[in-house]
Amino acid sequence: MTGLPILSILIAVPLLAAVLALFLKASGARWIALIATLIDLALGIAMWVAYDPGGAQWQFVESFGTGPIVWALGIDGIALMLIMLSVFLMPICIGASWRSIEKRVPEYMAAFLLMEALMIGVFAAQDLFLFYIFFEGGLIPMYLIIGIWGGAERIKASYKFFLYTLAGSVLMLVAMLVMIGVAGTSSIPALMAYDFDPGLQYWLWLAFFASFAVKMPMWPVHTWLPDAHVQAPTAGSVILAGVLLKMGGYGFVRFSLPMFPEASAEFVPFVFVLSGIAVVYTSLVALAQRDMKKLIAYSSVAHMAFVTFGLFAFNRQGIEGALIVMLSHGLVSAALFLCVGVIYDRLHTREIDRYGGLSDNMPGYALLFMLFTMASIGLPGTSGFVGEFLALVGTYRASSWAAIVASIGIILGAAYMLYLYWRIAYGTQRNADAAAMPDLNAREYWLLVPIAAAVLWMGVYPESFLRPMRADVGRLLERIERAAPPGDSHLTAGKPAAAKAEAHTTQAEAH
Repeated sequence: MTGLPILSILIAVPLLAAVLALFLKASGARWIALIATLIDLALGIAMWVAYDPGGAQWQFVESFGTGPIVWALGIDGIALMLIMLSVFLMPICIGASWRSIEKRVPEYMAAFLLMEALMIGVFAAQDLFLFYIFFEGGLIPMYLIIGIWGGAERIKASYKFFLYTLAGSVLMLVAMLVMIGVAGTSSIPALMAYDFDPGLQYWLWLAFFASFAVKMPMWPVHTWLPDAHVQAPTAGSVILAGVLLKMGGYGFVRFSLPMFPEASAEFVPFVFVLSGIAVVYTSLVALAQRDMKKLIAYSSVAHMAFVTFGLFAFNRQGIEGALIVMLSHGLVSAALFLCVGVIYDRLHTREIDRYGGLSDNMPGYALLFMLFTMASIGLPGTSGFVGEFLALVGTYRASSWAAIVASIGIILGAAYMLYLYWRIAYGTQRNADAAAMPDLNAREYWLLVPIAAAVLWMGVYPESFLRPMRADVGRLLERIERAAPPGDSHLTAGKPAAAKAEAHTTQAEAH
């Protein structure tokens, strides 16, 4: 792939297909969207194969132009995995919309293709302004998808989604302008190595936090998410939970931690408190839900709390665990929303009480739904276990109290997911329509089985996903080690900084 601008091609393919789809009829728009997303998936796999985990930090680098906005692209292992998640889920989204979307199909497919290009751009951008354009541009197609093809209260949900996410991003733009003025560059790799004054770091960190916390979303700025999920079409929920929520975590990894390490260390207690409230409060709220989509939406807030716990643990296990939780949640939550979409298409309701006993008439559906439920609660052998276990170990090294709260969240997560599954698959069949629903068809198997395979692959052999990111986690640790706060557990308490650094080196060698 030497000399091939593969990242630009990955962005250009869905963009060109989006323009073409607008000039086609419904059937042609569906096929051009599916073909374009499959081409991007093939390119992503080729890029993963060609990526050298032991090579340079930034690979497939492209740079073109001068001035305030430079077309500068490049990825590390973390960005590679998130791009793979994006290109893997996008053909599934097109397949999920194949029959359920009948209104303005060309525009719908164009919106999804535009979103794919913007998501890839977020993870590949190496210029600050270019990142901001991609980051904020993703609001537009998602706003349209919810507002045009959503449910009965779609207008309210789309406005809420747009205003929440835009408000935080205005502060981030101001912070970016300050950073460029101080450092004299808009290059993200250069800014990651630049040492900002600790006093300035705090304000910059808060400005970026305002944007990333909404995107995650963190408590208490999470209230837009349940409404957006409930009103969005199935594929909209899949891509919102699968990829768009990960942009907040990616922002913490790419900006907050390496650019503002001292400020990040100072705000660790603040982040842990918000994460602790999120993991317990939203789990309890999920237990009380009657709408399947709303329950899964609240579970997303709780799972994203594990990401912030792990990232701000300032150790390898925590950061690697947080990254795996991001990938795992992207797959599992996407699959759960697809499972909701399958039975919604048959009965046109998301009320849990309208279903029950589906394992009798839909055994294939019940089996796959059970797998994704178990992955969501972290059953060993699934992707959920690997990420949550690593994040929990890393959190314990940083704060035993935070780890205890996170453990409570795992227990509550098992409670609401198993309660949901029992009511759907094994409850009493009160509704003759639900009892008469047919099992999964071939198209639905094609949507769910690849995700099930990926969930099991990540659970059985997580090294495939950890290996590309390991060197980048090590570089991040080198950057933030000087600011790492002392942990309160027996694993780190009382150790001087040199001993802690030696411990991290030993862990890296062991890996």
